[in-house]
Amino acid sequence: MKAAIFPNFQKKNALECARNLCDILNDCDIEVYVDNTFINEFEDKAFVKYGLFDEFVREADFAMAIGGDGTILKCAKHIVETNTKLLGINTGRLGFMSALESGQLDQIANIKSGKYNVSERMMINVRIDSNGSIYELEALNDVSVSAAYSKICDFNIYADGNIIGSYRADGVVFSTPTGSTAYSLSAGGPIIEPEMECIEMTLICPHSLFTRPMIFSPDKKIKFQNTLESNPDIFVSVDGGEPIKLSVNSCVEISCSKHKIKIIDMKENTFYNSLNKKLMYPIK
Repeated sequence: MKAAIFPNFQKKNALECARNLCDILNDCDIEVYVDNTFINEFEDKAFVKYGLFDEFVREADFAMAIGGDGTILKCAKHIVETNTKLLGINTGRLGFMSALESGQLDQIANIKSGKYNVSERMMINVRIDSNGSIYELEALNDVSVSAAYSKICDFNIYADGNIIGSYRADGVVFSTPTGSTAYSLSAGGPIIEPEMECIEMTLICPHSLFTRPMIFSPDKKIKFQNTLESNPDIFVSVDGGEPIKLSVNSCVEISCSKHKIKIIDMKENTFYNSLNKKLMYPIK
């Protein structure tokens, strides 16, 4: 077996966690691969192999992201179109997508024996057409479209060419079921079981008494259109990435991707356990 390590050393305890993880994987006879940029951090571990992450992760059985949910999302982009399974180890704050906390590394032995579940997560395609420039991206979590400085803007939403509505709001979030517990949840959207296939639309601070989130079937092609010249600058961010400016009369098209990400769930850290422990605790 081969494991590709994807650490975020900006997170507290991530370095210690990564080094301990390497030792445990080696004890389990699992080959350990780390990107060339981290040679100094692991130079005393002779068993660690180095190379370009994008190359060796394609042949790995597991990609192990050490950090928070953002680290997991970044790691996921490297394993699209592979059979590599993604395991998140939380050294961040919430870590909702993580299978393990940094203090649970003893459970790594279950990887060797196959005592884990695999959750297949849908992704969405994002096509941005802005002033003649075309961007094609994929998201595991969500796509947010919003005005700068929280200014209100006017826009239209279409599904398969049929107008759903003309809205006035700070923006909109389109999310996968995986992303339903992230920005969309904070904007008032529902929690969706992560293995479901659908596209969720949640408006950000709509100026309306009646606007509600909507759920679309995965075969729908959804379009956001920037409609007014008087709108403030509007930006698109895919999985929290670098914002892309959307010009007037330009659009963002959302559809279900043919790709899926295989995320490992440890039997003691299921989606429902994480939901209870990490999102429900304020009401207990």
